[in-house]
Amino acid sequence: MDAGTSFSGDVDNAFANQIDYCEKNDATITVRVVRSLRALLGEADAGPFIARIASWPGVALADGLPLRAAGALHGLFLSGDAPELAPIYGGEPADDIALVREAVRRHADRLLPWLAGPPQTNEAGRSSGFVAAMLWLAEQGLPARFAPIEIGSSAGINLMMERYRWKLGGVEVGVDDPVMRFAPEWRGSPPPAHAITILQPEGCDVAPLDLTDPDQALRLKAFIWPEHAERFARLEAAIAAAKVQPPRLVTMHAADFVEDRLAQPQEAGTTRVLVHSIVWQYLPEDEKQRVTAAMEAAGAHATAQRPLAWIALEADRTAMGHALRVRFWPGDGEAHRLAAAHAHGAWLEWLG
Repeated sequence: MDAGTSFSGDVDNAFANQIDYCEKNDATITVRVVRSLRALLGEADAGPFIARIASWPGVALADGLPLRAAGALHGLFLSGDAPELAPIYGGEPADDIALVREAVRRHADRLLPWLAGPPQTNEAGRSSGFVAAMLWLAEQGLPARFAPIEIGSSAGINLMMERYRWKLGGVEVGVDDPVMRFAPEWRGSPPPAHAITILQPEGCDVAPLDLTDPDQALRLKAFIWPEHAERFARLEAAIAAAKVQPPRLVTMHAADFVEDRLAQPQEAGTTRVLVHSIVWQYLPEDEKQRVTAAMEAAGAHATAQRPLAWIALEADRTAMGHALRVRFWPGDGEAHRLAAAHAHGAWLEWLG
């Protein structure tokens, strides 16, 4: 499912790419933070947080380094311990570089642990892409009863999508009394109209978060781009839903999970579907190969009554956006690009 993604280049280029990416996804405040951090990379006295970023040993963009750093500052501000950053997060004019410089020097010990793990961008709005793809799969003749399995589930927000409802280009689907509703701006022709059923999804993450734990919920909030206020409301709705019925989420590596679930019996008349969003770039190459091999091997044995599909909503860094791609078996097994999408589900441009 790799396409349109390049992670070459150094730390400075990673920050430059992230600035462009945020500008194209309406993240003006995040641009200010990332631009300020980039400006500090060459300052020898900016402190250990900036020094750690500047000497990053991995592939900075693939590791989500700019977003790790931006999330660290946002988390610090949300905790109430860096009120000096209020002009930036309030969208007011300020000397951004000076404010960020002071914050990273004063709070380096608090900020450094945020660099240890990838961003947690668990966003319910991305489920709109999953559902649009399911409508398209139903149009191809696959059973409209879907059993999703998800990798990189983070806190499992999209593992509760059997309780959501969507309005996609005039096509409505989902439960009648949802815990969340989605109506992204729809560009292009509407998706196929079908009555679909989504069984309770199950998913995995190497370091899952508990939505009901306030400290872990703060981490999720920190990775929300602060200018996107509606995403905070969605997160609160997800937290409330998890308290009623938690998502089916296990601690496993993606390849182990996919291999295990594909080996389990599949009910006739049900489409088993692997879904993931903004996770593929974080997987090691050998794990990507294992997931792909497992899906293709299972796909070779798929039948009309027990089909297999793969829905991926992943970053397209060449277009500075996201692409919705689908493979399915029995069928040609090729990747079909169905839509371009906003980073967090604000709009979809239907190509399918």
